[in-house]
Amino acid sequence: MSKGKFKAGVHPYEGKEFAASKQIKRLKGEEIMVFPMSQHIGAPATPCVKVTDRVLKGMKIGEASSFVSSPVYSSVSGTVMRIEDRTMLNGRVSKCVVVKNDFEDECVEGFGIARDVNSLSNEEIIKIISDSGIVGMGGAGFPTGVKLSPKNQNIDYIVINGSECEPYLTSDYRLMIERSNDIIKGISIVLKLFEKAEAIIGIEDNKPKAIDALSFECNGNSRINVMPLSTRYPQGGERRLISSVTGRQINSHILPADAGVIVLNIATVIAIYEAIQMNMPLVHRVVTLTGDGINEPGNIDVPLGISHKYLADECGGIKDTTVKIISGGPMMGMAMESLDYPVTKTSSSILAITKDDVEKMETTACIRCGRCVNACPEKLVPQLIAQAAINKNYEQFEKLYGMECIECGCCTYVCPAKRPLTQTFKLAKIKVRESKTAK
Repeated sequence: MSKGKFKAGVHPYEGKEFAASKQIKRLKGEEIMVFPMSQHIGAPATPCVKVTDRVLKGMKIGEASSFVSSPVYSSVSGTVMRIEDRTMLNGRVSKCVVVKNDFEDECVEGFGIARDVNSLSNEEIIKIISDSGIVGMGGAGFPTGVKLSPKNQNIDYIVINGSECEPYLTSDYRLMIERSNDIIKGISIVLKLFEKAEAIIGIEDNKPKAIDALSFECNGNSRINVMPLSTRYPQGGERRLISSVTGRQINSHILPADAGVIVLNIATVIAIYEAIQMNMPLVHRVVTLTGDGINEPGNIDVPLGISHKYLADECGGIKDTTVKIISGGPMMGMAMESLDYPVTKTSSSILAITKDDVEKMETTACIRCGRCVNACPEKLVPQLIAQAAINKNYEQFEKLYGMECIECGCCTYVCPAKRPLTQTFKLAKIKVRESKTAK
């Protein structure tokens, strides 16, 4: 197939060399495991256990509280110590179930035992996916069961996001190489739900080994194809990916399903395979440890609920010269004030850097150079949108399509005046939503 590409975007330093060659290693849980009830878009889960209860690996400890919600499962066996409110990495407070690990790894009945996929109806498959707590693991965290139950049933494309365009991150890359067969099995399960659809795996062309591995696995499968994509950030953004792969356009008022498309992340597809075929709810994920501030960069398969600190310490630790730690990548990740936060369904990496160029930057006046306009993948005019946001003119902000910003960071990255454009847009969008909610 022809190579998918799009205009605009940027080419930041990739940083993949730190961990791209490191095979996935497995890490067991720590003594105290913390399970937030809010690890997804939508209503938080409701704890369905109480203090002193004994839990098993694969046991539900948080019940989905609405249609757009997702249950939470224990990744270890042990005893519930506390149920308490804790502040999460994003600054929000979440109810958390705190479990003392007994290290016996005792599982619920049937956990990990294979079953016949062909014996399941479409309704049963979607229910299992929903009940297994699977969400978008690329960062968005939208409940997958909801995504696979679109009102518009005319789905003709299942787009698998294998681009992993965020710099430094390599967990999806390693999954594509090491678990390519499981990925194809997961995609085949999804295709069972949409008989008229074909699946296209979009992978940036800086990952030739991943392209080769998945091309080999889907060879001869007329419904699954691999499409190389031009390496350009943010190629993996949902809107850009859909445009590059299908040529269709969506915006904030149009869901992918409205355009006949469903987009799934690589790790999410593997979680679907494990839930349907291996009877395993979502209790683990692969996290990348990377950057020049990490002593031993790598890709680690970890049980959900362990702390970032335990993960870092068990994998060589963080260098004393580290000046900033980021959860996620440098473009869209969050700086971490502490490593004492639990790994959740949407945790993708620990990025430690020894030189913080951003901190040294001095913001100056906009020089109207237009570089932000050329870089914006949504074809917006960031300089004008920023001015409206700074002046708190949120009506003008909306008129300039500020709500269409995907917060990719391209405009901030190319700005010679070092203006915090993306951060300004994030705050303005929050204000607009709060205003509409109040009304």
